[in-house]
Order: sequence, then C-alpha cells, then structure tokens
Amino acid sequence: MMLVEKINADLKIAMLARDEISLRGVRAIKAAILLALTESGASKELSKEKEIAILQKLVKQRRDSIAIFDQQNRSDLSAKEKEEVAVIEKYLPTQMSEEEISMQVKDIIASTAAVGMKDMGKVMGAASKAMAGKADGSLISQVVKKLLA
Repeated sequence: MMLVEKINADLKIAMLARDEISLRGVRAIKAAILLALTESGASKELSKEKEIAILQKLVKQRRDSIAIFDQQNRSDLSAKEKEEVAVIEKYLPTQMSEEEISMQVKDIIASTAAVGMKDMGKVMGAASKAMAGKADGSLISQVVKKLLA
C-alpha cells in the first residue's frame, strides 16, 4: 500500500474516532504530500525515497519547533509538536540506533579507505545513501566526525 493511500485511510479512521492528535499529524503529512505532488516537474506518484524524505522533513521541522518552544517555556505548544512527531514517526521505517550507525559507518570508512576529516564528504555521501530513511542525518554526521577524528 502506498503512503498516500495509507494516509487517506488513516485520516478517515482518525476523523471517525475523533482523534485530534492523529488527525493533526495525518493532515500535516497529507498536506506535505499534496504539495510535493503539485510542485513543478513532479510525477504523478512519489517514490519511496521521496516519501521518506518528506516524512523526515516534517519530523525535523517539528523537532526544531520543540526546541524553540522549550527555550521560550511554551510547554503547551511543545507538547502538541511532540504528539505530531509521534504520529509522523509511525510512517517512517524503524530508526537505527547509534551503535548500528557506528558499525555501518566503520564498514563504509574501510571500504572507501578514508583516513581523516578530509574524507568526511566521501564517507557522508556513502553513509547517507546507505542509511536513507533509517537514520537521522545529523546523527550520522556526528558518528562520522567521531570516527574520523
């Protein structure tokens, strides 16, 4: 089942259940998908990679908002964003742990013969491609920096 179909089905379920939290999260996903489908040069269907990228972008936006709301002591707004993150993350593949990322990055470093920070771009490119959708880019970057330093 494609993400668009799953989102539409879950939207109906959330509406019937009057689940405000799920409804907000699912509507945000649907809006982002519709926006991606209507932008110039877009195809009629989204690839799996594009769907994951959209979901990751939504989660990142909300995490940034949570950080700002927490700084401004707006726990009410922060709580809403956290609820939406939980809903959106249900549609993402299971995220890798830092240990799993570290093991995979070590393999990539060995295969690319990277020696220091000058090879970070090469390692990050391969790591981002290998772990697309399975790990947060900033976490991958931190692990690569730590292992190359």
